[in-house]
Amino acid sequence: MILEFGRPADCSGRLDKEIRCYDLLDSLGISYQRIDHAPAMTMEACAEIDKTLDAVICKNLLLCNRQCTQFYLLMLPGEKHFKTSVLSKEIGSSRLSFASPEYMQRYLDITPGSLSVLGLMNDKENHVQLLMDEDVLKGEFFGCHPCVNTSSLRLRMDDLLGKILPAMGHSPRMVSLPEETL
Repeated sequence: MILEFGRPADCSGRLDKEIRCYDLLDSLGISYQRIDHAPAMTMEACAEIDKTLDAVICKNLLLCNRQCTQFYLLMLPGEKHFKTSVLSKEIGSSRLSFASPEYMQRYLDITPGSLSVLGLMNDKENHVQLLMDEDVLKGEFFGCHPCVNTSSLRLRMDDLLGKILPAMGHSPRMVSLPEETL
């Protein structure tokens, strides 16, 4: 796997949602690195990618309350496990569960296996609240997909917090999830 700087030289054959990610980052003057790879659907499949990116690899989960009226994108370190009951109590939301793929598509224009904080650029009406585990902030760099699971990006956490999220009209809510064992 090769770590490249910026967008692909040739974007033909790439999905519009991926190109929109590059357009956003480039318009904000953000420097980033990219790896193209086979589809990575799970954290386990990302192990080799993680080594090449040398960044905090985030697990991204789309959650919702029981009534499917409140949605949350949770970013936490890839190796960290959590209990929905603990998070529900911390954010004051009733019985959290995983949101269906239909909501992922509707609000973020993303399919399962490609969930990324960059999908918030498609959530113009702020249906999804970003929740970030404080441990994600420990690294200078973090890794995420550009809304497709065949590429991964290495971005600066400072750029996410100071440029990307404000440009998308989203602000994170920090949460402190204890390390849970399986």
